[in-house]
Amino acid sequence: MAEALNGFETSSESAAHGGEDTSASWEQYLERRTLLLQFLHSDLSLHSLQHHWNNVELLKKCYFYLEIEPKHVNVRDQNDVLYCVDVLQLIDPIRLERVKKVGKKQTEIQLFLLTELLEQLKRGREELSCYVETWDMVTFLSRWDFIVQRVSQLSLSMKNLHSLQAPGKLYVKHHLVSRAGLRGTELSNVRLSLHTKRPLIFDRKASVAHKDWAELKWFTENQESHVEECELHVKLLTNESQTAVGYGRLQQVTSNTCLVQNLQPGSSYEFTIRRPHTPTLVFGTWHDSITLKTQE
Repeated sequence: MAEALNGFETSSESAAHGGEDTSASWEQYLERRTLLLQFLHSDLSLHSLQHHWNNVELLKKCYFYLEIEPKHVNVRDQNDVLYCVDVLQLIDPIRLERVKKVGKKQTEIQLFLLTELLEQLKRGREELSCYVETWDMVTFLSRWDFIVQRVSQLSLSMKNLHSLQAPGKLYVKHHLVSRAGLRGTELSNVRLSLHTKRPLIFDRKASVAHKDWAELKWFTENQESHVEECELHVKLLTNESQTAVGYGRLQQVTSNTCLVQNLQPGSSYEFTIRRPHTPTLVFGTWHDSITLKTQE
């Protein structure tokens, strides 16, 4: 991107000494038009923009968790005995909730800015494409400085887009641990950050319902090798009383597959898979659902 922009600037400077004859102007026009087309077909190509759109849409479906480092610390008890504890046990719950609110707000702002930047880049591409397709030689050359300025602005937007998508760029800092009860233990190096986990998605080909049971399978787009605990929600879709047996249940699953037993034959069920709602969950609004009907 920077090379393309430098090419625009260099061309602009060298063109200042161009002659006024038609031949020189035409060569100047073709050179600058080619530079602009190269920018539109590389940094601002439709393929590149679609790639970023896909990444942002995936990010919106991710679960954002607060990560605390270190995870374990050494403290002394009343008998001055040193032992290792989970840092979460030392965290003030009220302070934790405050930090999570900050993290949620920061995440919402990040997702909003990413969408805005993509909209700016889309409009910018349409604008520059219009200049290439509709402006004649005289208009194009006379507005070249303006074109260079727009390219510079769009290049900066693209740079910001990359920065906001980069993992590990979300941080919230706050005093989570109260000094009371630490008996002199130093925790000044506690680090807080936000990290994401990909959404869980049902395998719609492998998930099937039988007469009174269903076999479900799900995955993540990056095919995680480490299986973590997740929540499977089962809901019977019926117009009858919600107190009917099997109307709704929640299963904790540590796998990417699950057999759901004791279903009613000839009934439709909605299955929802999601990441667990842990104490460090900051943001996660999307979840995947699938509807299956058991056999008669």
